[in-house]
Amino acid sequence: MPAFRVNVVSDVHGNAADLARAKDGADALVCLGDLVLFLDYADHSRGIFPDLFGARNATRLVELRTARRFEEAREFGRRLWAGVDRGPAIESAVRKQYAQLFAAFPTPTYATYGNVDIPALWPEYAGPGTTVLDGQRAEIGGRVFGFVGGGLRTPMRTPYEISDEEYAAKIEAVGEVDVLCTHIPPDVPELLYDTVARRFERGSRALLDAIHRTRPRYALFGHVHQPLVRRMRVGATECVNVGHFAGSGRPWALEW
Repeated sequence: MPAFRVNVVSDVHGNAADLARAKDGADALVCLGDLVLFLDYADHSRGIFPDLFGARNATRLVELRTARRFEEAREFGRRLWAGVDRGPAIESAVRKQYAQLFAAFPTPTYATYGNVDIPALWPEYAGPGTTVLDGQRAEIGGRVFGFVGGGLRTPMRTPYEISDEEYAAKIEAVGEVDVLCTHIPPDVPELLYDTVARRFERGSRALLDAIHRTRPRYALFGHVHQPLVRRMRVGATECVNVGHFAGSGRPWALEW
């Protein structure tokens, strides 16, 4: 019997060109969110923020955030945004990116939101070949996949951050699955530390508890762009950071 293959990506951050090829050689594509590129920490000239305020200001914002000077970063941002109608400006830029990115999704694609995404806009752009799931399950190639989107609340205040309780409820709703797909990692220090940003991102304790309790074969996630550890076992489960797709352009493949 021929193998079934799913290619998995996360943290697309505007990389529509590689996204269009991401399903090559596979039967389906799974996307774990963060389609929007607000600010590229590797190239400060790319993203919504530098488009509005220039690369020099983007560099300054990155410096403040990397130094964990979040209140200074917010004040710096407030000064820049003072003369701009923020909501419409961001929505217009996000819509432009979503139009390109959703058009690039191959068929079939199963997708959930990242913490920088705006879920309310997705129904306008997701075509019939793209299934959007959050706190829901789907059978793909005879295996059950569970999807939980978004991130937990942080000082960064990105668009789709939710409470620990709301996140835990979505994990509970998914239940027992073969493959548990989330944007953020479980709360394991080695999986949370970004070696370039030099900080721990937030992971989910509820997700970690569910991995111990329900023992999926795989737990797949992104969010941490340059993790200290990309892959490790937690009990019976293989936990895999599927990579920063914006930078690599390469999907992670799961075959059975």
